[in-house]
This record gives sequence, structure tokens and C-alpha cells, in this order.
Amino acid sequence: MAGPGDSTTVRKPRADAARNRERLLREAKAAFAERGPNASLEAIAQAAGVGIGTLYRHFPTREALIEAVYRNEADQLFAAAERLAETEPPLEALRAAMLLFVDYMATKHGMAEALAAIPTSELYAATGERTKRIFSGLVERAAASGAIRVDFDSLDLLRALAGVIHQSPADDAIPAARRMVDVLLAGVKAG
Repeated sequence: MAGPGDSTTVRKPRADAARNRERLLREAKAAFAERGPNASLEAIAQAAGVGIGTLYRHFPTREALIEAVYRNEADQLFAAAERLAETEPPLEALRAAMLLFVDYMATKHGMAEALAAIPTSELYAATGERTKRIFSGLVERAAASGAIRVDFDSLDLLRALAGVIHQSPADDAIPAARRMVDVLLAGVKAG
């Protein structure tokens, strides 16, 4: 039986520590998107309402903070897509998840300079696999319901959205990708 001094005991973070971490991630996301990888960590801590020591307790390096922001955004996308699959009709779940993917890509695009400052191959591989699994499941569910065809690669929908974001002028990239969601779904509807 694990006791208080046992190193295998895993405690949940205190509520205030969890809130501090979430505020730090939110402020870091905005700072890295606006100012790139050299955004002031002190300014991030101040904007989150904590001291720099609290930032370093959660994220010992700048690279750890950048990676945590990316992982947090990916985790939020995946959790939301899974909730949609459980609660919404298949086609509506797929559409809503695609719109969330656009927002996720916007964050990733905004943080591109910060992400370029850290090794990302393992990070991208891990999130890429989850993205494939979750969106393939959403497409398969929509196809099984008869709402869409099955004669295409499910990831082509996401590749098209990512392409629109990367190829559009910065001020229109996200609106263009959001409009593209309905165009893509119209193109794969059964029927």
C-alpha cells in the first residue's frame, strides 16, 4: 500500500496550482503568437498574475513552455472532437470538429516561429497520430450514417484546410479555411 512518503504516490495538483498553470498556458499562447519565441517570460508570468518562480516551477525552460502550449492546444482539440463524436449527429460532429481544427491550425500558425525554436519531430508525430485517429473516426462515423461518401482519404479534409491556411493571405487565412469547411463537406456528401 502506497504511503505519504512513497515515491509512487501520485497527487493531483492543488486547485490554485492548476489554475496558475492554465493561466500561464493561455498567456504564453498569446505572447508567443504575438512576439515569437523570444516573448518575455516575465511578461507572461505577470500577465498570468503569478511570479516568475511559479512559471519556472511549472515550466523549467522556455522550450518546455512552448511545448506545453502546443500540447495543451492539441489536447483541447482532441477532447472537444471526442465530445462532439459522443454528443452530436455524425455530420454535425465532423463539421464542428473541422472548424475546431481550423482554430487549432491558426494557433499553430501563429506560434510557428516559437515552435521552430524547439525540436518538434516527436511532438508533431504524437499529435499527428492522435489527429489521424480522431478525425478518421469522425469521418467513418459520418460515412456509416450515410451522410458522406467513403471514397476518399479522411485526412484529405484536414490537409485541404491546412493548405488554405498556409496559402491564404494572413488576414483572410482563417475566414477562408472556415468557409472551406462547408465547401469540402458539400463535396463529400453522399448522394
